Amino acid sequence: MTSTPRRASRSAVAVPSIRDVAAAAGVSYQTVSRVLNDSPKVRAETRAAVLAAIDRLGFRPSRAARALSLGRARAITVVTSNTVLYGYAATLQGIEEAARAAGLAVGIRVVESAEPAEVKQTVDDVSDASAGGVVVIAFDPMGVAVLEALPRHVPAVAAAEPAAPDRGRVSIALDERRAAADATRHLLALGHRTVHHVAIPSEGRAGGRLAGWRDALGESGAPIPAVLDCGWDIASAYAAGRRLAAEPDVTAILCGNDDIAQGVRRALYDAGKAVPGDVSIVGFDDIPGSAYWTPALTTVRMDFAGLGRACFHAAVAELTGQEQPEPALVAPSLVVRESTGSPRRS
Repeated sequence: MTSTPRRASRSAVAVPSIRDVAAAAGVSYQTVSRVLNDSPKVRAETRAAVLAAIDRLGFRPSRAARALSLGRARAITVVTSNTVLYGYAATLQGIEEAARAAGLAVGIRVVESAEPAEVKQTVDDVSDASAGGVVVIAFDPMGVAVLEALPRHVPAVAAAEPAAPDRGRVSIALDERRAAADATRHLLALGHRTVHHVAIPSEGRAGGRLAGWRDALGESGAPIPAVLDCGWDIASAYAAGRRLAAEPDVTAILCGNDDIAQGVRRALYDAGKAVPGDVSIVGFDDIPGSAYWTPALTTVRMDFAGLGRACFHAAVAELTGQEQPEPALVAPSLVVRESTGSPRRS
């Protein structure tokens, strides 16, 4: 007859605790905590004894416990409503790159709507000490709602639109307004009577891209057409493009981003309109691949990765109580390619 081996007792497989380390080193658990947190108030021989006990026991400190002992974790949590769209994803990339270089962990909390219950749950999550410093990508109503609801004690910064109101937080933005004005001026300089605009959802009536477009038209005395709003999806951009393709006086279009430009371009193609022969198109963001479209897209290059890095460094300064660094950002710039040209003369 065979016997079944007895399971090891809980004490035989117990994970060593900070008190176990203290007992093995002959010190208090508070001294072990000071060693773990690199406190200078520990004698060299005591530190060596504690580190030897940690190594001998295989002790691994709890990140959550360490966060509580420090007040906030030395980590960054990003709040965003989207991780796929280029502007959001590239900003996240910049945050992650900067955090990796600094040896800090990055967490992501997706806020799915601006409903009060979802916003409250998100705020509760990132208000916890283990979240560390918080970066809110406030390009849309969801991010803005979270930013406004965050308690004042939470160290947070915002990647924001340039026209965002002062909410008492450090906010960093790219100068979309000037870039949109430059793009509109480029089209007017080619001889277009006016420029139509298909807007991204996040802009609102005071968004930087929309405001820059209005600035350029207003200063030139050009007519200011009605704005066409669409969603983030290319299908809604295609619908807006079909409407514009049906208007014979439309010769130039500024699109809220490059995805919208892709939908508008397809709508013009299906309507038998040549780009740039019949209609010139300018996008925004300079997404990877836009230089290889047919025709190659004239667009505005945006330094979203730089924005992410700047937000990371600002969040670390908020977390540690240091002076805010000057953001190192590359200004948005117009990249002229094949999708813009002079209008045909009838």
